[in-house]
Amino acid sequence: MRTTVPALAPGAKRLFLNGRMAEAYVPVEAGLGPEESFLSLEDILMSQERLPCRAETDFPRLAAVLGKAAAAPASSDALPRGTKLEMPLWLAKGLYDSKRWILSVELPKIYKESWRTVFSADANVVDLHKLGPYYYGFGSQMLNFDNPENTQLAQTILQTFIGRFRRIMDSSQNAFNEDTSSLVSRLDELERGLFQAGQKGLNDFQRWEMGQAAQITVSSLVQNYKKRKFSDLDS
Repeated sequence: MRTTVPALAPGAKRLFLNGRMAEAYVPVEAGLGPEESFLSLEDILMSQERLPCRAETDFPRLAAVLGKAAAAPASSDALPRGTKLEMPLWLAKGLYDSKRWILSVELPKIYKESWRTVFSADANVVDLHKLGPYYYGFGSQMLNFDNPENTQLAQTILQTFIGRFRRIMDSSQNAFNEDTSSLVSRLDELERGLFQAGQKGLNDFQRWEMGQAAQITVSSLVQNYKKRKFSDLDS
């Protein structure tokens, strides 16, 4: 019996479990909005970013787990009300409840008014990757928590993206085959993806101009289907 190994789609990875080939894995793009996608590795990493929080009620038997054992009374492992702490985004979202008032969440400093003023003045001078590699995605997640500054925050995130988008795409089109490490190092992860997409588009266009993309090729989906069909016939 002949075994046919199906071709991989662009960007896919082949996994082997217990010596057997599993289905091809195609990376899932990060979500942008109040809800993250846990099929996306970027969203999983973003959910580990920490938030400044304040306990609005006692958390029984959680002082040691949250790294606040010193704040707990000697006779108890409860985290007392009013304790300030930092916790990952995924945990803060799970504990937050606007009706029960279990936890209050503060805006990270990059989203506060002082930094919003900087972004309003000139967003292009800011090193977003240094301040937070997931500025747009993490900022969108802040809208899950009731905060009087949410409207201003959403507006700043949108205007920052608009203000930086044109420069990013212009650079991706005019810096082909050049060292762009200094530019890319200042970009948020979403912006890096846009920059790479811009350079890929330019590369594809130049290949088309030189006649290197004129040949019609069979879709990878069709190739996979044919190979699987032949494999079924052989078996």
